[in-house]
Amino acid sequence: MLSAFANCFKIPELRQRILFTLAIVVVVRIGAAIPCPGINTEILAHYFRSIIEKDPTNSVIGMFNLFSGGAVENCAVFSLGIIPYISASIMLQLMTAVVPSLGKLAREEGGRQKITQYTRYATILICVFQGYFYARQFETPEHSPLLPNIAQVTTKFGPLVSFPGPMFEFTTILSLLAGTLLLMWLGEQITDKGIGNGISMVITINIVSRLPAALLQGWQMIRPPAGSTQESNVPVIAFPLMLVFLFGVIAGTIAITQAMRKVTIQYAKQVRGNKVYGGQSAFLPLKVNYSGVMPIIFAQSILLGISFMLQILPIGHYAWATQLVQSLLSGSLHYAFYIVMIFFFSYLWVSFMFNPIQIAEDVKRNGGFIPGVRPGNPTADFLEYTMTRLTLAGAIFLAILAILPMAAQTLCQIPMLTSQFFGGTSLLIMIGVMLDTMRQMETYLLQRHYDGFLKKGRIRGRSASSVPSLGQGHAVDSGNYVWLFVLVAIILIVGAVFSLV
Repeated sequence: MLSAFANCFKIPELRQRILFTLAIVVVVRIGAAIPCPGINTEILAHYFRSIIEKDPTNSVIGMFNLFSGGAVENCAVFSLGIIPYISASIMLQLMTAVVPSLGKLAREEGGRQKITQYTRYATILICVFQGYFYARQFETPEHSPLLPNIAQVTTKFGPLVSFPGPMFEFTTILSLLAGTLLLMWLGEQITDKGIGNGISMVITINIVSRLPAALLQGWQMIRPPAGSTQESNVPVIAFPLMLVFLFGVIAGTIAITQAMRKVTIQYAKQVRGNKVYGGQSAFLPLKVNYSGVMPIIFAQSILLGISFMLQILPIGHYAWATQLVQSLLSGSLHYAFYIVMIFFFSYLWVSFMFNPIQIAEDVKRNGGFIPGVRPGNPTADFLEYTMTRLTLAGAIFLAILAILPMAAQTLCQIPMLTSQFFGGTSLLIMIGVMLDTMRQMETYLLQRHYDGFLKKGRIRGRSASSVPSLGQGHAVDSGNYVWLFVLVAIILIVGAVFSLV
């Protein structure tokens, strides 16, 4: 694998794409540190360190901060991140499956470009709404459900916004809107000129940027810093055990993400003139985790939305409403409702995106059939039955992965930022994006007569038969290993330094 990474820099086109992607990474991280005008960022930084990272019920703003790469903590121009564009994309994708006119438009020539244009318009509307909401919350943070207990910090350090009013709201909305549109454009540039899917890469960059701080908090849980009054009863061996557990979760997530059921399809022979066509067999890949990270995102959105609405409504001052909010955020009701919603959205997403009747018709039209299953409706019933059982296994996996961070935080007292890397949305996104990026890099390597990342088999996502046999690669010099390790060391050192600042 190390040889494959070193060989990536031997291919001029691939090297140029990698360097371009790294340059965009620098721009994304710089934008996460440029604050919006008129906000005291020191108060927000102290608020996140002293309150948010110690209270598991503050998962709303903590999750936003994680996916923005710490931009919310700095109230940076990239605070909204790429989430508005993702929300608009999901909304248009679901509407395409439900609204017949949009479904017809998606199948027409040039229809996808129009839907993409509608997605960008929806992104602007979402950004304006969320930007105004952010501005209003920053103007009156003491009464904001998004920033609970911030009065403890503002009383000591002063107001969060020095000059509130329409001008502050306008500049904040404009800054956040410009930041999201710039991120959207940078993501498209990565897709066009870089390596990997640009929009997903932006999210992964922000999540990975919090990894050094997460590791530091995990270590400080075991060994508090000098001068701290906090005492730890956790043995030192707990830190390597956490790392081993983390690697195990990552390995299991990769295995389930790549797992699929291969349904064999046999094509009948067809005689046309003096030639015989068909007679070959292929397979239809049915993924175990067909819905990906979508069920977790939907379940989180509904849970956080219900909790947030209960807080801002007039009934939020009653004791039963406060207790219900606490239960929805961290209690037993939270786990039960979370798991039920993940199962529900897993099957809902598959029902929207997987059409067994259409697949059965396409297979029959091309002269294919599944051995032992009659063409037509029996084939559709077989595919639906198979996909239902696979979705059950995928939903169980997603439910376990979703509750791992909360269980680690509640039962083992692991800091919130550290526990986010033990599962959930962030881990699924990182693994999915990295696998997709490695597939693209492997394609370049195989086309240039180099070995891929795996000597046995290929990274799934395309069949090995689609790659021509191009021979074996050559071993790299030891000097290339040195430069590769130097580059990795520089990235880790810079990340650790900035996480401590």
